Order: sequence, then C-alpha cells, then structure tokens
Amino acid sequence: MENKYRCEWCGGEDVLEEKGNVYWELPDGTRAITIKEVPGINCRKCGMEYQEEHVINAIEDQLMLIDSKSLSDTVTYEELLNIPKILKRNYFRF
Repeated sequence: MENKYRCEWCGGEDVLEEKGNVYWELPDGTRAITIKEVPGINCRKCGMEYQEEHVINAIEDQLMLIDSKSLSDTVTYEELLNIPKILKRNYFRF
C-alpha cells in the first residue's frame, strides 16, 4: 500500500501516523496543558514529529471556543474536541 504522506520537513516518504502528547499554551496565556493522543506524523528519515495543520487548527479553534479556565492540566484530543463550545466560531481565524 502506498503511503499518502510525505514529511513536511524533509520530503521523506518513510512516515508513520501516530498519536502522541503535545503541550499547548491556553489562548489567555495563563498556563499550558497536556493534550494526549493527538494525531501526528513521525518521519523515520529525519526524526521530525509534528501535527498536520488541520489538527493544529482544530485544537486552536476549540481552545478559543470553550471555557478553557475549567480545563484540567491534562486532556485527550478527543475529550478536548467534545467539550461544548460557548462561542459559535473563532472570529480570529480569517
């Protein structure tokens, strides 16, 4: 089966889709949280581990749309995306 991904850093094709932990500063800058089981890419050629833009945007948008003050210090990606929104959309994304 042909791999649909190429590393965004080195262009290598030996990449794996994996889930991992990321550390994210809340939009108000008061603290950082750990988000577990976040979809990501791991390049076996250059060693870069990263999240694709659509995953980053999903996290950023959700953190802008929820009451982030009530978040615990650790949350899974799925739990984060399932938190009810208090705003309809992220008005800072154009």
